[in-house]
Amino acid sequence: MITIHHRPLKIFNLSGNIHSDSVIVRLKDEYINLLKSQMKISGYVPRLDIDPDFTIEYNKEKEYFEFELSIYGIFVGKKKVEWIAGIDGTVVVPILKSRSREFSSEVA
Repeated sequence: MITIHHRPLKIFNLSGNIHSDSVIVRLKDEYINLLKSQMKISGYVPRLDIDPDFTIEYNKEKEYFEFELSIYGIFVGKKKVEWIAGIDGTVVVPILKSRSREFSSEVA
């Protein structure tokens, strides 16, 4: 039996241009969340022990930054993706339920 952490990795990537250096950090975070959402829709979760690769280079001619972002994911299936936040080495990291939801439903 092959466990989840031995499954092949799939690279989810995104590339493009950023026109202002003042938004690079914010856009990087947004793009990471976007790729994680795409992964989840496909039944993949991120490998948490492999950091996202984000490279950026300034294009002097066109006066913008060119970036490439890659995140490594592993297939767990569309049902399991609902309760797995990611894989950290050999450990499955579950999605923690919000305590506020539990308390708000008890009050109602």
